[in-house]
Order: sequence, then structure tokens, then C-alpha cells
Amino acid sequence: MRYKVTFRKRFNAQGDPADDPKSLVSPPDGVVEDEEFVEIIEPAGLGVAEDLNEGSGSQESNDNGFLALGTETWVYDIAEGREKEFTDTLVESRVVLDFEEVPDESLTT
Repeated sequence: MRYKVTFRKRFNAQGDPADDPKSLVSPPDGVVEDEEFVEIIEPAGLGVAEDLNEGSGSQESNDNGFLALGTETWVYDIAEGREKEFTDTLVESRVVLDFEEVPDESLTT
């Protein structure tokens, strides 16, 4: 069984990755047979230098931390019969935004 997993990914003000969300998911040994990196999507507001709340009188005008969230996506091959262990680990991690079962490449031919 294959799963596509999307993690939330944090970036610092310079646009460099600030965490490794994949490392926070640790299923039991033997559950993951293989994994493949798919993509990183940086936050849209990364590198915005202007103050988005300028002139609004907002006390939070310098708090643009919400702009530093993007995503990181991986595909995992899971051992037969161990899917529930894997998905339970994803839910418990609190860094997974979405996961879905994807067709096995051998089934698409």
C-alpha cells in the first residue's frame, strides 16, 4: 500500500527550512518499506519585506509568523497489513496536514 503524506513545513524569515516535520513521524520498525520525496512548497508570503498591517494601528503589525508555513510531501510504501499502524502514527504526529492512499504503480499498467 502506498500513501501520499503532506506535512506542514516551517520556514525562517530568510526562507530556509526551520524544521524537519518528517522526523516527527516514527512508525514502528518494519511498517515503512520505502519512502520517496515529492516536493516542498514554500509559503506564498516568504520574503515579503513590507509591513502588511502598516497604517492599521495594529499592535500585531510586526507578527507575520503565519507567513512562514509551507508544505513538504512524501510517498511511503507500507508493509502489507500494517496500514493502520502507519495512519495512527500520522494522526498522532500533529505535523501531518493530509494523507491519502495512492494507487500502486504496478496496478496502473
